Amino acid sequence: MDGMTAAAGVRARARVLARDDGRGGTSLPVLEGEGPLTVRRTRGSGAEARVLLVGAMSGPLGGDHFTVTAEADRGARLRVGSAAATLALPGQTKTGARYDVRLTVGDDAELRWLPEQLISAGGSDLHVTTHVDLAATARLLLREEQVLGRSGEEPGRLTSRLTVRIAGRSVLDQELACGPGAPGGWDGPAGLAGNRAVGQLIVARPEFATAPPAARVLAPGAAVMPLAGPCALVTAVASDALRLRRLLDEALASLDRGQSTGAL
Repeated sequence: MDGMTAAAGVRARARVLARDDGRGGTSLPVLEGEGPLTVRRTRGSGAEARVLLVGAMSGPLGGDHFTVTAEADRGARLRVGSAAATLALPGQTKTGARYDVRLTVGDDAELRWLPEQLISAGGSDLHVTTHVDLAATARLLLREEQVLGRSGEEPGRLTSRLTVRIAGRSVLDQELACGPGAPGGWDGPAGLAGNRAVGQLIVARPEFATAPPAARVLAPGAAVMPLAGPCALVTAVASDALRLRRLLDEALASLDRGQSTGAL
C-alpha cells in the first residue's frame, strides 16, 4: 500500500492547493492523499472551495508519520475540515507518532482550517506540529481542539507546537505538552487545572492591523489576546470536547461582533 512501511510505521502525505479560477471561484489543481490520508472535495459555497480529510484507517499509531500541506494562492478561498476526530493510539513499537501540518496563505487569499478534535488515547505518544505562513493581506481561521483520553481513560502523551508567521515575521511560537512524561505542572492550576479538553483559534484579518481586538477574558476558561500582527489568539480549556467547541464558537462570534465585516 502506498505510504506504508511495516517495520517503521505508516508514512503518509496529503496535499491541497487552491487557486483563484478567474471566474469568481476557487479551483483545486492539486488534491492528493495517500495511505490513511484521503482527501475529498465537497460542495463549496460562493467563491470558497471545500475539502474534507477522510481517515481511511485508525491512527496515527506509534511509529506513524503523517504530513498534511494546504496552500491557498493569491485570491483563493479554501475551507478544510475532517470527516471525524483524529484518534492517536499506541502502536506495536515504542516509537512515538508524528503529525505535521503546513499551511500557506497568499495575499488576498483565505483559509479556514477546521478539523475535528484530536483525541489522545491512553498509551499513545504523539507529536503534532502546525506551521502557518501568511502573506500580509491573508485571512486565516485556524481551530485546534485536543482531548486528553477517551471517556474514563487516562490520556496518552501529547506534544503540540504551533508557529505562525505573517509576511515573514513570527507572531506566535508556542508548545504544549500533556500526559505521562510531560513536564510537571501541565495539569496544575497554571496549566489545564484538571480539564481534559484544550483548544485555540488563530484569527488573522487585515483589519486587525488598525483595529486589533482587546485582550480580555471571554468566559471562564477562555480568553482572547491580540498578537503582534493583524492576528488574534483565543485559548480555551474545558471539561470535555462539547464544552470546548461551545467556548470557541462563542469566542469567534465575539470577534465577529467587534468587526464591521462579516468575513472570517
